[in-house]
Amino acid sequence: MRAPSLPLTRDLVLVGGGHSHALLLRMWGMKPLPGARLTVINPGPTAPYSGMLPGFVAGHYARDELDIDLVKLARFAGARVILGAVTGLDRAARQVHVASRAPIGFDLASVNIGVTSAMPDLPGFAEHALPAKPLGPFASAWDAYRGGSGPASAAVIGSGIAGAELACAMAFALQQRGRKAQVHLIERATALTALRPRAAAKLRDALAVQGVTLIENAEVAEVTPRGLRLADGREIAADFVTGAAGARAQGWLQESGLDLHDGFIKVSATLQSSDPAIFAAGDCAHLTETPRPKAGVFAVREAPILLHNLRAALEGRANLRPYRPQRDYLKLISLGRKSALADKAGLALSGPLMWRWKDHIDRTFMRKFNELPQMTPPPLPRHHAADMDEALGAKPMCGGCGAKVGRDALASALSTLPAPRRTDITALPGDDAALLLTGDARQVMTVDHLRAFVEDPEVMARITCIHALGDVWAMGAAPQAAVASLTLPRMSEPLAERTLTECLGAITEILRAEGAELVGGHSAMGDELSIGLTITGLCARAPITLGGARPGDRLILTKPIGTGVLMAAEMAGAAKGAWVAAALEHMTTPQGEAARLLSHAGAMTDVTGFGLAGHLLNICTASGVGARLEIDKVPLLPGAELLSKEGHASTLYPKNRTAVPFQPMGPREDLMFDPQTAGGLLAAVSGDVSETLTTLRAAGFPAVEIGEITERRGQIEMV
Repeated sequence: MRAPSLPLTRDLVLVGGGHSHALLLRMWGMKPLPGARLTVINPGPTAPYSGMLPGFVAGHYARDELDIDLVKLARFAGARVILGAVTGLDRAARQVHVASRAPIGFDLASVNIGVTSAMPDLPGFAEHALPAKPLGPFASAWDAYRGGSGPASAAVIGSGIAGAELACAMAFALQQRGRKAQVHLIERATALTALRPRAAAKLRDALAVQGVTLIENAEVAEVTPRGLRLADGREIAADFVTGAAGARAQGWLQESGLDLHDGFIKVSATLQSSDPAIFAAGDCAHLTETPRPKAGVFAVREAPILLHNLRAALEGRANLRPYRPQRDYLKLISLGRKSALADKAGLALSGPLMWRWKDHIDRTFMRKFNELPQMTPPPLPRHHAADMDEALGAKPMCGGCGAKVGRDALASALSTLPAPRRTDITALPGDDAALLLTGDARQVMTVDHLRAFVEDPEVMARITCIHALGDVWAMGAAPQAAVASLTLPRMSEPLAERTLTECLGAITEILRAEGAELVGGHSAMGDELSIGLTITGLCARAPITLGGARPGDRLILTKPIGTGVLMAAEMAGAAKGAWVAAALEHMTTPQGEAARLLSHAGAMTDVTGFGLAGHLLNICTASGVGARLEIDKVPLLPGAELLSKEGHASTLYPKNRTAVPFQPMGPREDLMFDPQTAGGLLAAVSGDVSETLTTLRAAGFPAVEIGEITERRGQIEMV
């Protein structure tokens, strides 16, 4: 008998992907705590590293070198990652509220969300300027601005260390591009007071060398479309305006009920807030016993203490450790060109050597996340049944459609079933849904289920629901009712209730948007999350089947392909988080409206486990026709072709390619056989399809014409 898997009993939720949490995720992956379910919530798939921002602004680093990939990191840690903006925290209900999804329950939570340098009280700032923090939007906007041509003008509000670094970097970057640049740095009081006099003098010299105009004791009254207007009436021309005048707390913390200091979460030496179940670290936290300035060095050094204390609390232990921050810390300040200023203990050293030191520290830090250790899978038992190596394969089995049985085995098994005896059941060879007649009503019925390939139950429920609805939509039916079947990993009752609530809520939301209802279901516990749905739909007229395609029909595809290779690569830690996020967005996009706009199609199917070529073959076989597929027109998800070129593929890919033999080889060609999960609709439409494509695109579907139906029965030509 197999050893039972250990149950999950506690939820730990990390709010934000800041430096402390990024390091915590890496350390957790090296030594996870059995029984704890770890979740990280962040607005996007990456978290920028603030230490390299000035170097990026100056042009020394590429944009992607700035980012910590939280999706990869979460996979390494065995954590679920939720991509969304946190809007609030309910202490009484122990829930984190996230925009556009169900609340996330927690037993312990930790907040590491950084700060913002927005200036909501400065007239015109929100309309005409951009805060330097959060870093992501600022970095993207600057990347676009510096890539322009002609004269340039920029202004930085706030001449602390961060503002001075940005001004130097901006001036250098614009000059390097040959643009006549004017950069202003404006400070309401005396500039650079956070540095010792010797270091401050050297930074002033660096600003002058870069041609930055430093304006002190000047109050900014307004940001205008043309730049800045100062309180004394002076006008500062600037096309690009940013704010770096101090750090402000995220607004939603005000409603959290936690004790705050100037909007920041007050924490004790153990990094616990006024609620012992909620911790905080980094810039969003205020150390009540040992206050320190907002600097990334403290967030980095808090990480091991935070990890120890969270693990201790999850285990029910009381031996929490205090965090004791250093009194002084090394400041390495970028000076625009590849030169830096080091300030510590009264020393102020500057030059290229200091830059190389800073660059080494920053790159070493980022390598912690870019070069994650490879965890060796456990070896097979010494004695095992024959053919286990072959059945196990060279890599873990994919989830979603990549885990499905190949079409040959499925077709062989189905061929043994007798034909229906009931007269109210119409056999539709090749279609996944059955057609039932109830009086005068035409009803279709389908079933589908998926093994989880992401750790987030709500996202997995959305994908499964849309995937299962695909069969109903493809037949031109209106979804009617559904029953769900869920297998949860072993977990405590509170965690099971949270998980079921997330899953059933997501399914209900999607069904109701289609006019359907979730009417019941069944739940169980097992080794992993698996979600299935049985769905019925009603046809107002004869259903669209696979058998209605005719030579000359044009082929329309409503979604890009590549989910199989992307999720297979994600399991191997090879897919960028942004690529995975884009794939999940497509998989969670319903196709009901697209199906209604394609109701005039002669034949239609949803593209799922057999891949684009396999499902096109189903249409050709049922309709007695052939097809010409223009592979260069087939839309691909970001990263799919590159990953295919690198040799990544879903476990179902080889069987899919065998089913449509004698086809060209290559990275893009291989993707025609990539199994899709919650894929798009493939429709054969007669006549001019330009109006149909325009209507689909106006409705938000990236529909493309990818080929045509031919007279070559059962033959698919890829060109």
